[in-house]
Amino acid sequence: MNATRTTFTRASAVLLLALGCGSSNEPAVGTLRVLFIGNSLTYANDLPAMVAALADESTAGALQIYVRDVSNPDFALEDHWDEPRTIEALNELRWDFVILQQGPSSLPENQVNLREWATRFAGRIRSDVGGRPALFMVWPDVTRLEFFDAVSESYRNAAEAADAALYPAGEAWRAAWAEDPSLRLYGDGYHPSVMGSYLAALTIYHGLTGRSVLGVSAPLGVSTEVAAILQRAAEQATAQFGRP
Repeated sequence: MNATRTTFTRASAVLLLALGCGSSNEPAVGTLRVLFIGNSLTYANDLPAMVAALADESTAGALQIYVRDVSNPDFALEDHWDEPRTIEALNELRWDFVILQQGPSSLPENQVNLREWATRFAGRIRSDVGGRPALFMVWPDVTRLEFFDAVSESYRNAAEAADAALYPAGEAWRAAWAEDPSLRLYGDGYHPSVMGSYLAALTIYHGLTGRSVLGVSAPLGVSTEVAAILQRAAEQATAQFGRP
């Protein structure tokens, strides 16, 4: 995947949680407006569409989330700073939340980089957009599982430095594995499977809205029993590691 991904997505009542529908229309009054800025860990399986669909499905349409995703392959936040499509997206609307994501950022120099650019973006988001900055905590690749603690620490420190919300999807993965180590959350050893993206979407949606995700629908191929584990893990990780 080597093309810039820029999508506009709004949930609909018939939307499967693993899919999205494109829309570039102005969101309705009262709609929660959320911009995602990241890389392939965000656009894999169209995670933003899953977040929007969760709102529509779990509230019977009472809450709508409009999302735009500006995700470029292999980008860090530093790469997005002067990226024309990212700047255009930031200026498009008065976003309620802007969710930032880069790679695991577990090494010391990468932790410094994540803190610096999360803080820079947070200032721009507040001054130019009037919204709340947030960080989407990810996970290490499957060959570096021992770095989970460092990834978590890196994102938590960056969120604190930037005074940003924190959606700890990586910690939700660990909570789910603590209950069932056989869960296939990785797709290719780094990018998430649909199940992994669904768990990240549950964590982000729960953090964004404060609404419970227990009992919500799951993508095709995820059983009711597995979905319940993922939903509990999302709420557990948010309660323990999240930052509103």
